[in-house]
Amino acid sequence: QVQLVESGGDLVQPGGSLRLSCTASGSIFAIYAMGWYRQAPGKPREFVAAITSTNWPNYPPSPSLKGRFTISRDNSKNTTYLQMNNLKPEDTAVYYCNAQINSYDSDAYDYWGQGTQVTVSS
Repeated sequence: QVQLVESGGDLVQPGGSLRLSCTASGSIFAIYAMGWYRQAPGKPREFVAAITSTNWPNYPPSPSLKGRFTISRDNSKNTTYLQMNNLKPEDTAVYYCNAQINSYDSDAYDYWGQGTQVTVSS
């Protein structure tokens, strides 16, 4: 069973920073990509960032995110990180880790973590 576990969410003031982490574990043959989505109350899940196994980052075109969030990964630890700077109240959401994984014991491809809460408020 493949599992993704996020951590790092917290309550911060506007302009503050957080670093989220997500670690994959289980029957993993290969991780092709890892990334982050977020979901605010009453809103659909929104793509935030992703990174491939070759360390190629991908971001949405939205100017609300570009330049503030940076994704990275440590392949030796099956972990991805999301560095979030200059946080704004509109960044408040549950942040979910997503990964594209080839597993030894499952035909599934996309996996999701349980989410970590980020709250930006003064």
